[in-house]
Amino acid sequence: MAGMGGQGQKVRILQVEDNPLDAELVLGELEDDGIDFEVRLVEDEAAYAAALDEFEPDIVLSDLSLPAFSGERALQVLRERRSDIPFIFISATLGEEAAIEALRNGATDYILKQNTARLASAVRRALREADEQRARQRAEQELIRAQRFESLALLAGGLSHDLRNLLQPLLLAGDTLEDYADDPRLSRLGALVRDCGRRGLEMVSSMLSFARGARRAEQVKLGALLEALNLLLQGSVPRTVRMEVDVIDPDVAFEGNHTELQQCLLNLSLNAMQAMPDGGVLRIETDVVTLADDFFADGEASAAGRYIRLSVIDTGQGMPPDVLQRLFEPFFTTKEAGTGLGLLSCKRIVASHDGLMRVRSAVGEGTAFHLYLPLKAEEGEHLDPQVMDASLQGEAERVLVVVEEAVQLSLLVDTLDAYGYQAGASQSGTAALQWIEAHGVPDLVVMDADMNLFTGVRTLAALLEHGYSRAVLLLARPDAPPNFDELPQLDHLYVIDKPVQSRVLLRKVREALEASDVPKA
Repeated sequence: MAGMGGQGQKVRILQVEDNPLDAELVLGELEDDGIDFEVRLVEDEAAYAAALDEFEPDIVLSDLSLPAFSGERALQVLRERRSDIPFIFISATLGEEAAIEALRNGATDYILKQNTARLASAVRRALREADEQRARQRAEQELIRAQRFESLALLAGGLSHDLRNLLQPLLLAGDTLEDYADDPRLSRLGALVRDCGRRGLEMVSSMLSFARGARRAEQVKLGALLEALNLLLQGSVPRTVRMEVDVIDPDVAFEGNHTELQQCLLNLSLNAMQAMPDGGVLRIETDVVTLADDFFADGEASAAGRYIRLSVIDTGQGMPPDVLQRLFEPFFTTKEAGTGLGLLSCKRIVASHDGLMRVRSAVGEGTAFHLYLPLKAEEGEHLDPQVMDASLQGEAERVLVVVEEAVQLSLLVDTLDAYGYQAGASQSGTAALQWIEAHGVPDLVVMDADMNLFTGVRTLAALLEHGYSRAVLLLARPDAPPNFDELPQLDHLYVIDKPVQSRVLLRKVREALEASDVPKA
């Protein structure tokens, strides 16, 4: 429906009136004010109902009393069908009590026929507010849909973790069986088992990518992204808020997901408007910046280079430090009806683009969200698990494996034993400490980062307290890297993505032992 915001389109007015002279007087007021409109005049319920379907009005102007119809009935019929079309009573007999009752029943405004001077301004205001309401509803529905997908992504993330644990034994067992080159049947069985596990892992990754809406091969143009955001926000920006958009170069392009980034900027913009109940300035800024290594915080992967910076800045109420600290916690919100997932969703979207978020805010000084997205994606190192290397063979170095899941633990220990290592097995952090008490400090520790009762990070901290100072391999999910904040300084710490493949593990074991100067026995 066009409304007054539609460029080059007339306002469609459905007029309920039985007096042609009164109808002309009303329309004359609108013409004098420069409103461009087309009108459908009706005076009974059948014609009125038909016009609602066929004419699709932007606004209804209705007399209160007609010989075969009534304004109250016209309002009731409209509200049963649509709640977003403005309805204005125009009557010579509308008293104060009747006017209040009309507004309570869903009328937008009322005008006395004796005083139609404010009719045009009332029509303009009603149409504008209707457009704003529809825009808000569209934005809210988009956010609700996005938050539902975020909840689905969280669920898919948990399922993918469980499925990865189930697939892990297939990959390890397949690699182990394939090593029996003297028995072709076992070798073929190993290849089949490993390939089935790998295809299952690809299915898990596809499921997770679909739930998160990931589409990686898309080129996003800065100008198109901000233009789409501006269209979404049209009608949602309050009259008391001034919106400014500064696009450094509309042709700047980068790899990403247009829909996800649009959702993120829309969420931040709506939050910014809500933070300015008394009005202010909402500014969307863009820039191309070069980030140095010292820009990245502890725990962030340092990736110096050129980034596109998207900033959503408001002059609103700002946030105190305690709110800033909890800003990205799931389900934390300062809104009465909020879910707390909106900002978490933004952070995940930015992280999925290998980007960073920064927030600057103070009470009374407004808030600025800065999104940094890399302009050039860097290729990571990829290890080919099929490449055999003689240096993978161990020479009786002692390796302690700490994994809760019994089948994975057994396969990892068997793999290390088969390649010449002395592998010890522990299913918990406390069992690992008992192993050290009984057998002494090992040459290397291989540990699952996702243990439940005594986490991998806590277990490692306890091992260091017991005198362990050599290398550590942490087995971690790529979508949930371990938190290193609890750890003391460790010179040789390596992370391997799960599910683990045998040759990747063996190569990293060899690398870690040599880096920590463990001599071969």
